[in-house]
Amino acid sequence: MPLEPTPPELPPWDPAVAPEESDLLEDPAAHQWVLVRYVGQPMGEAIPLSVQGLEVGREPESGLCLQEPQVSRRHARLEVSSDRASVNLWDLGSTNGVFVNGRRLPVTVAPHRLVAEDVIRVGGHAFKVKHMDALERRYHRDIVARTTLDPLTGVHNRATILQQLESHVELARRHHRPLSLLLADLDRFKQVNDTFGHRAGDQALEAFGGLLRRRLRSSDPVGRLGGDEFLAVLPETSVELALSAAEDFRRSLSERPLTLEDGRAILVTCSIGVAELKLEDACGGSLLARADVALYNAKDRGRNRVVAAP
Repeated sequence: MPLEPTPPELPPWDPAVAPEESDLLEDPAAHQWVLVRYVGQPMGEAIPLSVQGLEVGREPESGLCLQEPQVSRRHARLEVSSDRASVNLWDLGSTNGVFVNGRRLPVTVAPHRLVAEDVIRVGGHAFKVKHMDALERRYHRDIVARTTLDPLTGVHNRATILQQLESHVELARRHHRPLSLLLADLDRFKQVNDTFGHRAGDQALEAFGGLLRRRLRSSDPVGRLGGDEFLAVLPETSVELALSAAEDFRRSLSERPLTLEDGRAILVTCSIGVAELKLEDACGGSLLARADVALYNAKDRGRNRVVAAP
């Protein structure tokens, strides 16, 4: 089966594409409750709330995962009220508390009622409760895309993925948890550009980034560092599990031809360097440097392979 050039769940963001008319002509009365992130990354993100509820915590399975030391594994829960007139908030027994408009909430069975413009603080993150129409929600989605995503591939841009790397390194160190990196790039990418044209090269990058996102967990940040080099951060992952994930990705890419817009099919491969956080890694940059050496070794040994850093 040909490899899809873009991930179906997140096409590359294009600022020239107008919003869907149906989005903007939505019934003005059909507002939605959201949390807008005012402090923390990605700033400006609008997180939808529903009657089904949203759990906030450090667990990767949380609906709103905040992976930092000040956040408990299960920290808080928010639900839109049955009459949709407000939002209910519970502190789930967190260590450092939930703050609303500067005051810490007591841990009670009964929820705290939130209204529009209330400010919630959880750890180092702050959110404002908003009741938004379709235009406002579209605006916030576009702002976040412009500031955090790579416009070609739809994965995180360089600044965002490096910030994610440092945050996860700090968290892994504090809680003595495993953390691994995958540093990957396409083999002979310049040859693809020279032989098939730069649009083919763009398609290869789109497919590469999209496949990385689909093959890894939703809680694993993926970003483009530049050119054809991509970084994936794998929390709670040993080097053995990271090697298995990298090999699965490498094999999947190498076995599925990429169909170009003119109908031609090309086969692209990649090399991947894997590194696990060690005590001697002073920061995320040190860990990334070791993954870079492993990537160089993968290229040196013939490409289309996975190599782990010692």
